[in-house]
Amino acid sequence: MAETTPPSDFTARRRWMAVLARASAAEITSRLERAPPLPAHARLRGPETGLVMARGRQGGDGAPFNLGEMTVTRCTVRLPAGIVGHAYVAGRDTRQAELAAALDAALQDPALQPALLTAVIEPLAAAQAERAARDARRAAATRVEFLTMATMR
Repeated sequence: MAETTPPSDFTARRRWMAVLARASAAEITSRLERAPPLPAHARLRGPETGLVMARGRQGGDGAPFNLGEMTVTRCTVRLPAGIVGHAYVAGRDTRQAELAAALDAALQDPALQPALLTAVIEPLAAAQAERAARDARRAAATRVEFLTMATMR
C-alpha cells in the first residue's frame, strides 16, 4: 500500500508552493539570505520551459473552454536525504523554478521546516497579501455605482 501525505501536510505544502510560485527569484533569494542554508540538491529534471493550456469556465461553473497557452517552467530536485521537491512556475524564470523546487524539498524535512517557514514563506506571504490588498484598494477607488447613476436621471 502506498503511503499518502496526511491532509494537514498536503494543505501546508499547497500553501508554501502557492507562495513560492508567486514570488520572484530575487524575492526568494533575498529571504534565503536570512534563513539557514539550504542543503545541496541534485537536479532530477529541468529546469525546463514549456507551454500549458490555460482553461476557464464562464461564471466559474459553466462549461470549460480553452483560454490560451501559458509559458511554464518546471524543475524537480532531490536532497541527499532522498526528499524530492517539485516546482511549476509561470514564465521562463529557471532560477525561480529551481529555488522553489529546492525549498519544496527542504520544507518537507521536519528539521528544516520551522526555520524556513519563519524566514522565507511567512514574509513572502505577508508581502504578497499586502500587494493584493493595495491592488484591491486601487481597483475599489475606480468603482462606479451604476445603480446610483440610474437614479440620478
